[in-house]
Amino acid sequence: MIERKRVDILISGRGTNMAALIEAARDPSYPAQIKRVIANRRDAGGLSVAAANGISTLVIDHKAYPDRQAHEAALAAALAEDMPDIICLAGYMRILSPAFVERHKGRILNIHPSLLPAFTGLETHARAIAAGVKLHGASVHFVTERLDDGPVVAQAAVPVLPGDTPQSLSERVLKVENKLYPHALALVASGRWQTAGGHLDEAFFQPPIAVESQ
Repeated sequence: MIERKRVDILISGRGTNMAALIEAARDPSYPAQIKRVIANRRDAGGLSVAAANGISTLVIDHKAYPDRQAHEAALAAALAEDMPDIICLAGYMRILSPAFVERHKGRILNIHPSLLPAFTGLETHARAIAAGVKLHGASVHFVTERLDDGPVVAQAAVPVLPGDTPQSLSERVLKVENKLYPHALALVASGRWQTAGGHLDEAFFQPPIAVESQ
């Protein structure tokens, strides 16, 4: 039997990528198991989805804490209780502090809606259209102290079509995100993306780019 890595997922909203990870982990041969979903908003739609799939949930509402440091201390305490091997950010709309990232270094994955290093930050679909790029997409990367700057594990691309709006492009990118995140998590959990000497080995795996026409 394979060793399945323990995973906690952090969400803020409806959790479509979270749901994709949960679905992938139903397969007993998948190298990761989802242990808990943690939200920073009580109204996060993904909480009910996780609960319906038998996944433990927890709300650590950032509005209930006086500052980011206090909120992150509560989050860190919950993670210390779970002891996940990997932490997946799936639409988690909070920028983690350098101290928090350092504490969990090499264990936090994020999915970002662009082909990094292009279009870090927000409004990526509108910015891609405005820039006139022909390809757009999504990246799964390790989280570091710098925003959207960690080593990329895997990417998926879609063409930017004539007449695309930010909404239509977003919907097409989301479809590949839902396939990409489980793929990337499997790479990390199985050890096909490895660390060397405590540092991420960017040369170990060449990120694939899969282009979908629609």
